Amino acid sequence: MPHTSFKKGFLALAITGALGFSSLTHADITIGVGAPMTGGNAAFGDQLWRGAEQAAADINAAGGINGEKIKLVKGDDACEPKQAVSVANRMVDADKVVAVIGHFCSSSTMPASEVYDEAGILAITPASTNPQVTERGLTAMFRMCGRDDQQGIVAGDYIVDVLKAKKVAVVHDKDTYGQGLADATRAQLNKRGVKEVMYEGLTRGEKDFNALVTKIRASGAEVVYFGGLHAEAGPLVRQMREQGVTAKFISGDGIVTDEMVGTAGGPQYVDGVLMTFGADPRLIPDGKAVIEKFRANGYEPEGYTLYSYASMQVVAAAFGAIKGTDGAKAAEWLKAHPVETVMGKKEFDEKGDLKVSDYVMYQWGADGKYKQL
Repeated sequence: MPHTSFKKGFLALAITGALGFSSLTHADITIGVGAPMTGGNAAFGDQLWRGAEQAAADINAAGGINGEKIKLVKGDDACEPKQAVSVANRMVDADKVVAVIGHFCSSSTMPASEVYDEAGILAITPASTNPQVTERGLTAMFRMCGRDDQQGIVAGDYIVDVLKAKKVAVVHDKDTYGQGLADATRAQLNKRGVKEVMYEGLTRGEKDFNALVTKIRASGAEVVYFGGLHAEAGPLVRQMREQGVTAKFISGDGIVTDEMVGTAGGPQYVDGVLMTFGADPRLIPDGKAVIEKFRANGYEPEGYTLYSYASMQVVAAAFGAIKGTDGAKAAEWLKAHPVETVMGKKEFDEKGDLKVSDYVMYQWGADGKYKQL
């Protein structure tokens, strides 16, 4: 009898312990944030992390998702495709994420998303604009931003209709994002009857563009369109100005960071630079309280910060609606229901793209800040 009681007691204790352990291991909903946390594009990784971190804190304060708290894990892909795949595998296998906010560079998002798709994990990129991100038939891949084939139309039309340019040099960084955006803009220019006077690629990580600037000057370009990121855009525009090239400099959302000023060498070099980006989310009333919270903590939610915040809201809304974390079910729900975010109401199509894109033009000023035109 005592022996039997001991066995029963031990069994009860074991079951209780197992249940307790299970409860602890499922006490959090783990969500990954994949982005360049180091390297030349770390400023964008910081935007994505800050946005997701604040959103997670606010959602947790309101009760979490289905009563469980969000736990964030950081994945540094350095905007390198191979590293992005390693990050994705680690977050899936070791961190056991149920959703991912990311990545930033399209060249990282695409290979990483193949990993998430195979694992049935919901992924939302706040910033990857290459059309192929959502054109590959991945059922649980979404984006909170527009596409380059939309962004390129806005840039091309602005060059033709507003700047009235006839001679345009198109430069890109040979990357999935940069060249894709440059090609989309070039296609729109060609459609509008403007044939580029120059089409050149540079290599990411380069800093000396004097030979390229000499070619730009020789082309007689009135406008230089650059598809790429701020790490190369800054030195390029500075060296253009130092060599007396006064052509208008236009780029895309890859330079939407205050670090553009630093890479250019000062506000005097970015003065007048134009870029395409979504309508400034800081001007949308829906996000006023969140924006004030960021600013109260000494941070200006520039660039893709609020896009990342909104991405986390979308994840929370989907998981809350399906009462679970099944990626396929969450994706199905998102394609059929709008979500209220800090950037207003967002709706997705069957590909995972936003039904409405809102690209506009911005201009950098002598104060080193950009403003929507």
